[in-house]
This record gives sequence, structure tokens and C-alpha cells, in this order.
Amino acid sequence: MKPRHKRAAIIAGGLAALSLAAYFVLNAFESNLVFFYTPTQVSNGEAPQGRTFRIGGMVKEGSVVRDNLTVRFVVTDTAKEMEVRYTGILPDLFREGKGVVAQGKIGEDKVFTATEVLAKHDENYMPPEAQHAVDQAQKAAKSLK
Repeated sequence: MKPRHKRAAIIAGGLAALSLAAYFVLNAFESNLVFFYTPTQVSNGEAPQGRTFRIGGMVKEGSVVRDNLTVRFVVTDTAKEMEVRYTGILPDLFREGKGVVAQGKIGEDKVFTATEVLAKHDENYMPPEAQHAVDQAQKAAKSLK
């Protein structure tokens, strides 16, 4: 084999290995990607079915029902509501009327089963995407009235 052919074979092999590595990295990244949705987006069917995603909004006043370690509550973006079920210990900052983000899946019963619940750490702070989603839901609700 000529040196020129050896070089071409090494370059082709290196490109194939690099392409394969890039494929595996991108595939792992895509499978671990979790998107954020509001109750309005979930009710409109924008959330993925059978995949993990995050739902965020405010915990509706008077909606928290505790049964040992299982907690049921309603997350609202002021336009739509979504019932959430979580089994585990809630964060200390979890309160009715405060912001929350829950990660999980929607079950067959249309209840969001959370595997993780995150409470907002400051009453004045809301992630930009959550604030934008709540603002959009409020605008949509006003336009329907």
C-alpha cells in the first residue's frame, strides 16, 4: 500500500470514529433533555406523551392533599390547571400559592406523576421561561373574556 493510500485510510478511519462518537454524544444528550411546559401548554397537547418533562406554575391555594408520603396538589398558570401526584419528601419551601416546578410524566389518568419537585427559593424570583409562560397564559385568558 502506498503512503498516500495509508494516509487516506487513516483519515477516513478517524472521520468515521469521530462521527460515531458525535452520534453517541448527541443521542445521549437528546435522551436526557427535559423540557419545561405550563399547564396551558400541557392541556393544548404540546407536552410529549410518554416522556419525562417539567411542568411549572403556582401551587393552587387549598389544593394540597397529603396521604402519608403521597401528596396531591394542583399547579396553575392562572389560565389552566394540572393535578400533580408526588410520593416523597417535599422541599421545605413548598407552599400553597408559591411557585413550583415538577418533573415527571402524565399518566393514563391525566394526572402528572412527579418524580421530583422543586420549590421556588425566593418569592420575587421566577425563571424567565416560567415568567414568560405565565404572562402568555394571562394574556390568553384576558383575550378570551
